[in-house]
Amino acid sequence: MRGRNAVCAQKTVMIFGRGGFMEKYILTIDMGTTAFKASLIDCSGNEIAGATEEYQILTPGPGLAEMETSEYVRIFKDATTRVIRKAAVSPDEIVTLGISCQAETSVFLDVHNRQVRPAIVWCDNRASVEASEIVDEFGSNNIQRHTGQVGRDPIWPGAKLLWLKKHEPENFNRINKIVQLNGYFTYLLTGRMVEDDSMLGSSIYWNINTREYWEDMLEYIGISKAQLPEIVRPGSLIGSVTAEAAEEFGFSEEMTVNIGGCDLACGPVGTGAVRPGSFSDSTGSALCTMAMVDHVVLDPTRQMPCYCSVIPGLYMVHAYSTGGMYMKWFRDNFGEMELESENNGGLNAYDQFDVMAETVPPGCEGLIALPHLQGSGPPDMNAGARACFYGMTIAHGKEHFVRAIMESVVMVLCRVIEATESLGIDVDRIISFGGGALSDVWCQIRADATGKEVVTTRSNKNAGCLGAGILAGVACGIWDSVDQACEMIVKEDKKYKPDLSKKPVYDELLKKYKKLMECLKPVFDYAE
Repeated sequence: MRGRNAVCAQKTVMIFGRGGFMEKYILTIDMGTTAFKASLIDCSGNEIAGATEEYQILTPGPGLAEMETSEYVRIFKDATTRVIRKAAVSPDEIVTLGISCQAETSVFLDVHNRQVRPAIVWCDNRASVEASEIVDEFGSNNIQRHTGQVGRDPIWPGAKLLWLKKHEPENFNRINKIVQLNGYFTYLLTGRMVEDDSMLGSSIYWNINTREYWEDMLEYIGISKAQLPEIVRPGSLIGSVTAEAAEEFGFSEEMTVNIGGCDLACGPVGTGAVRPGSFSDSTGSALCTMAMVDHVVLDPTRQMPCYCSVIPGLYMVHAYSTGGMYMKWFRDNFGEMELESENNGGLNAYDQFDVMAETVPPGCEGLIALPHLQGSGPPDMNAGARACFYGMTIAHGKEHFVRAIMESVVMVLCRVIEATESLGIDVDRIISFGGGALSDVWCQIRADATGKEVVTTRSNKNAGCLGAGILAGVACGIWDSVDQACEMIVKEDKKYKPDLSKKPVYDELLKKYKKLMECLKPVFDYAE
């Protein structure tokens, strides 16, 4: 069967162009919180070239996160232009574009489809009061039954719309369309205003059972279905690039555009974690975990939310928190020497941090960090939670702070696994991807603290791009199915076995982490 499928895939590799037969390529873009990654892959799933464009989100105040849509467009163009030039291919050779995208980042458009105000980024926490109002109005059980969502989460786009209605009524009244980031780009490229339901799961106005908009919630927020995009399934082909978009972005009008899905759902596809029971974690800007299940799972303790995946018939028990953003913040504010060394031809600053962290024993000799730069997510959801270091002494140096950051993110992972397994979902190993999976030290901490094997794949750095590429390739006939593509393309790279002698130290650290979160809750609530 494997050989026959490989032959079938090979038959679709060549397309006819003006100069004869040409290789067929897939362009993918992973639109993350602090960087856009573009990749060009061939029909064997090999990356021909990659490009990354880092950027800074706007933070006009504590807990606020915004971005001009024009900046998103510039970053998109820079990343895709660079990767095409780097690969030295013609736009005519690119058959389709696949998109992996941060969820909950909302774009607000007027009647001319121009931005009403800057986009509100997913990690923005301004709508804490409005999230509580929604829960008080509808009830936690009712919200969970309809949406799969738990807690009182200010990242909900519906809560942010309610905030706009109360605090920026002029802008709210000018809104003609509300769309998330991947839907905005499919509009710019194809002229169609659509959104896939892997992106809508946490909107709070989408029903996980019907996979349609929840009209009672729309009425409460004060928006209509006419203001929202058409809902399509993840991985859907939306159309071909318009003549105007082809000229602006440097694409061929023959290239199709695939809506893809949210990054937390595309990443598992890029690592082959596509079957019920698979558990993966991504440490990019955020820590995201995904446990694949074949039915909607409603946590009776309302700790863990449920989303639809990009795979037909599958859902995800999913959690999120600050991840690599904490390390980037530390690098940018306290890593001047490391950045200078990197710029002078030395090791990457993050690699230098790895070397530092490896010199510190587990538990950081009493230094404990909380990673919650923008509030904490499930299972310990608290929009007022903040990052901190506790237990500093004169004996602690920069190396301790680096390792404490790594361990803080892993403590969140341990909490997520506790909550996931309490639902009867076994986690026997962790498939890890994202920037954090490039760190041997960080991966080993994961294994030692959880007591579970951690596996990375050769595509872990660009798993979101590859996952979006696989969805796009399946949709345009390059591969028969996601399963077939993953079997052919995804290869394991490294395995990290847990050192069980270290687990007691991390078990004790987890207890301290929980206690610190508990003791600081009144302070977090006061600050909020």
